[in-house]
Amino acid sequence: MKPLPLGVRVAAGLAVTALEQARKLPQQLAGLPLTVVSEAMQLSMRVQQHVTELAIKGDDVLSGLRPAEEEPEWATFDEDETPVTTSQEVIADDPWEEEERAIAEVPEFLPSYDELSIAQLRARLRNLDVEQLEELLRYEKAHEARPEFVGMLNRRIATVKAQ
Repeated sequence: MKPLPLGVRVAAGLAVTALEQARKLPQQLAGLPLTVVSEAMQLSMRVQQHVTELAIKGDDVLSGLRPAEEEPEWATFDEDETPVTTSQEVIADDPWEEEERAIAEVPEFLPSYDELSIAQLRARLRNLDVEQLEELLRYEKAHEARPEFVGMLNRRIATVKAQ
């Protein structure tokens, strides 16, 4: 017996599939509203995730284009708090320290360090290892020695070492 043409066989298979789906339809209709709501919620979550990812990428790009505002004096964060000391250190004029300050260069892994605000630096610290953090601390102490930067770097080094 000669096989039937391909078009006839495909049409017969399509008819059988349609009949099987029609028999399943009453069972599927009961769960249809829940399925539709579930898929809509999943789609909404995926869209929100993509929007958030795009916003983060945009923030990274734009932070390099415009200077960030300095933090107001009243804005404090837990990691910025420094312990209160009762004695003050007197920094003597040390010629060796002056020479060290002149020789120290901006670390290669963060060439824009001198232009960063404390908030911008805080965002980048999570990607650095202990050696890089210690190098930044040495550089900061040798140059501007800003207390808020030194304190934040010291706290981050302690946190990374504790992990």
